[in-house]
Amino acid sequence: MNSDLIADKEYKAWLADIKLKVRNVQIKAALKVQTELLNFYWELGADIVAKQAHTKWGDGLIEQLSRDLMAEFPQIKGFSRSNIKYIKKWYLFYSSTTLSNQIVQQAVSQLPAEQKGQQPVGQIQGAEKSQQVVGQIGQPVFPPIIQIPWGHNIAIITKCKNIDEAFYYVQCTLAHNWSRSVLVHQIESGLYKREGKAVNNFALTLPKPQSDLATQTLKDPYIFDFLTMTKDYDERDLENALVAHVRQFLMELGAGFAYMGKQIALQVGEREFFIDLLFYHTKLHCYVVVELKAVDFEPEHAGKLNFYLKAIDSQLRTDRDQPTIGILICKKKDKIVAEYALSDINKPIGVSEYRLTESIPDTFKGSLPTIEQIEAELGGERG
Repeated sequence: MNSDLIADKEYKAWLADIKLKVRNVQIKAALKVQTELLNFYWELGADIVAKQAHTKWGDGLIEQLSRDLMAEFPQIKGFSRSNIKYIKKWYLFYSSTTLSNQIVQQAVSQLPAEQKGQQPVGQIQGAEKSQQVVGQIGQPVFPPIIQIPWGHNIAIITKCKNIDEAFYYVQCTLAHNWSRSVLVHQIESGLYKREGKAVNNFALTLPKPQSDLATQTLKDPYIFDFLTMTKDYDERDLENALVAHVRQFLMELGAGFAYMGKQIALQVGEREFFIDLLFYHTKLHCYVVVELKAVDFEPEHAGKLNFYLKAIDSQLRTDRDQPTIGILICKKKDKIVAEYALSDINKPIGVSEYRLTESIPDTFKGSLPTIEQIEAELGGERG
């Protein structure tokens, strides 16, 4: 009978559904535990700040509190002296009186309807504004901060300079499900200041909201700190190195990029042309042509990329695809020259710079991956 059940399609489908429900319950339970823990941390941080302000317990409070709590709850790791200090720092970081009215308004907008009418936001001032919103929600002013793991929160408050930057990385973590190591890498590479900063003509060549979304996919500069190049490298060397490290390259490009190939052949008339790198963006629903230039930007670069986009739109794009986008990544650019070059081009193009690690001596050139190694690694990535 058991073997009959194992082979029964209806049973297998029902079992798969049960397994999915169990996993969902496990995820919800884990999120519930995390939410409750971070709510507790927020309240503990608020209590510590209040006690140190209104009692004579002084700086020794955290050390004594840590000792007493670890003695009572030895199985809980969150009561170390260093972690309690982080809890206090986390609370102070987000409860600062410099919180912008816009962010407070966001928190209030998430209140139940019956609580929104208790007091107009404009009548809540300074720290009182923060505290009342916290009290109404029963959690921090920024509800998203309790939706990411505690380790992520520590990384954000220790590495970010202000609340706007911190909130940006909180939202990115939630949107892209970043691990802590990826989050730290993005903060240290300055993603907050680089995203959406490239020169582009998207507003003129793409409809909204496609133009806004496309702009946010671009960075300036791109940081290829996973590469080391010889002094006299050219575009093909750079291309091969990026393909050899395609996983890191995709992470730097950002969420949504799917690698399709390099040196893609395009037949136009009686001639054959080759584009450096081709991607498909799963969120923008369009092909993305990436052209690499190991030299400074020149206006003719934009004209050639415009030609490639026209060819892709004609030969590969279907009715289900949005217009193809071009990204030209060069060693250096004059912003005004780039803006002039794009002003009369009718295809969507963005121009960005790139940054590398320091060049390696020519004597180490033999240690760079061979074409065979590149193809082997790329084949593994595709599989």
